[in-house]
Amino acid sequence: MKWLSVLPQQCLLLMTCLVMALEAVPIDIDKTKVKGEGHVEGEKVENPVFLKDTGLYYDEYLRQVIDVLETDKHFREKLQTADIEEIKSGKLSRELDLVSHHVRTRLDELKRQEVARLRMLIKAKMDSVQDTGIDHQALLKQFEHLNHQNPDTFEPKDLDMLIKAATSDLENYDKTRHEEFKKYEMMKEHERREYLKTLDEEKRKREESKFEEMKKKHGDHPKVHHPGSKDQLKEVWEEADGLDPNEFDPKTFFKLHDVNNDGFLDEQELEALFTKELEKVYDPKNEEDDMVEMEEERLRMREHVMNEVDINKDRLVTLEEFLRATEKKEFLEPDSWETLDQQQLFTEDELKEFENHISQQEDELRKKAEELQKQKEELQRQHDQLQAQKQELQQVVKQMEQKKLQQGNPPAGPAGELKFQPPGEHKIGDAAKHPVGGDQPLPPGHVQEPAVRTDQVHP
Repeated sequence: MKWLSVLPQQCLLLMTCLVMALEAVPIDIDKTKVKGEGHVEGEKVENPVFLKDTGLYYDEYLRQVIDVLETDKHFREKLQTADIEEIKSGKLSRELDLVSHHVRTRLDELKRQEVARLRMLIKAKMDSVQDTGIDHQALLKQFEHLNHQNPDTFEPKDLDMLIKAATSDLENYDKTRHEEFKKYEMMKEHERREYLKTLDEEKRKREESKFEEMKKKHGDHPKVHHPGSKDQLKEVWEEADGLDPNEFDPKTFFKLHDVNNDGFLDEQELEALFTKELEKVYDPKNEEDDMVEMEEERLRMREHVMNEVDINKDRLVTLEEFLRATEKKEFLEPDSWETLDQQQLFTEDELKEFENHISQQEDELRKKAEELQKQKEELQRQHDQLQAQKQELQQVVKQMEQKKLQQGNPPAGPAGELKFQPPGEHKIGDAAKHPVGGDQPLPPGHVQEPAVRTDQVHP
């Protein structure tokens, strides 16, 4: 079986898949002998391990809505019995009208929080480009996972939009991850070549030799079994589960690795099966092993098995699908599996196009930096000009004050009052304190008249 590219997913049992999207780990117990305990009404269903991050920008909101809906017994029962078409058609969303009041109240609160969060994101984005007059309601239309026309209450339409948005986004999630990984690899090569340009010939040869040596060391690893083949599953059976390889049984293997015992192997449970194969190629302690490449390898292994085994393309593997795959010839006699180091991840033309794109971005950033520098210099020039004008005005005021003093005019105070009184002039308050005939000396040439006695006055 050759590696196949991911086919567009035609349907996705989203709510069930997300509720069951758990981090799977190998175990060494027979789960078929473990009985589940009853569930208490109104109590959140606890998964055996944490729900895995979906990678969506509204992941937390999605998780919280699922957690709240799980506490309602009626909705939980409908969810467990719903098929794909009921979910996609919106029929399941209409069941929201029948959930309890406290569940609806909590969902209303979650939606208001999400709307507030989105508005903050919009404002931050607009502030970054110095835009004004933000129409939050219009900009909320770009978010398709909630009904922006009703920002206060969580209605069946909100659940329907959340399911459809997450379905579409998750279908494109793997494709986006592959594209980002390819850019990552091209950036690595671009930076390596740019670094070599800075070295002299002798150092460049040493670096090239070291690079080739690390590539060879990374490629020197044990044979990697074809993902999903009998040899690969038997290795997990023996080394991870600690069971006798001669007693390998596909049905028992399925039940052992159905971690949450829901009757399906989801994507995370499948990815956990490839850990042993990946450890043959990647070691975080080795300089030549890139852990980003390891996760890409894990993703490609999971996609390959899903394409081969998942018949109805619902991103879940049932026991029937799993057992049917073990009956194929490819399960017993698979083709060899090519790891990433054995594949050409990009062509020279793609790398050149990528480097041209980087160069354009660098030019744009350089132009913006030059514009900002010019703006800074202009602001500094205006600042210096204002400082010079301020100093000139201060000098003029000082000269005017000195001129007033030279002319005998006292300088004015802050309120326009005189700072000192000329000789011979007194304030009204001073006159009251020192009446005529008092003890104060008289000015030169002024003779004080004798006081008139009232008892000598004649009519």
